Amino acid sequence: MRIVIIGGSSVAEATTKLLLNDHHDVVIIERDKTRIESLSESLDCGFIHGDGSTPAILREAAPGGTDLLLCLTNHDQDNILASLVARSLGFQRIVTKIEDPEFEHVCVELGLSDTIIPDLNTARTLADVATGTTAAGLSAAIRGEIRFFSFVARDEDEGTVEAVDLPKEARIILIYRGENIVFAEPDTKILPKDEVVILTHSKNLPKLQERWTVP
Repeated sequence: MRIVIIGGSSVAEATTKLLLNDHHDVVIIERDKTRIESLSESLDCGFIHGDGSTPAILREAAPGGTDLLLCLTNHDQDNILASLVARSLGFQRIVTKIEDPEFEHVCVELGLSDTIIPDLNTARTLADVATGTTAAGLSAAIRGEIRFFSFVARDEDEGTVEAVDLPKEARIILIYRGENIVFAEPDTKILPKDEVVILTHSKNLPKLQERWTVP
């Protein structure tokens, strides 16, 4: 796979090392030339010097030939803006890193369904470990081909959970309605602006993204 990473953060550096070990082709976009020089000493990957949220630099990264774009700068607003610009340029899949959980629903509303919040995810895991509620089996499954996908329901999505036409090996598991969590049953009603969470096999992600990602 060809993977482009925006930002030379510590997370980006660690991610790149793992991807290179798995023989992926990685390109890092970084505006700080000194940081590029530092990273190039330990990372055998491509580099583009510039602002990863600008159309010109993202075009230089070859959207049509890129399988995955990771927005991993240390600034939430930069990552969100870069994701939106990248989507308009035709990047196939985009992952947006944010630190402030308040931006999570904004990302969902904007159709940025692949959003990660590292600190929050770590905190949840540690809390589960502390209370003895960690599900080891589920953790192992998530590391395989199981993925989560979420979308904000539109007017045409209103109806029951069982009425939603999903690919095989995909299930709606819960719905965020404002501050409330609704666990999905077949007759659970989906309302416009609900955030719907699907548990699915990774092979279904392209079809789900095509259906629900904001154009």
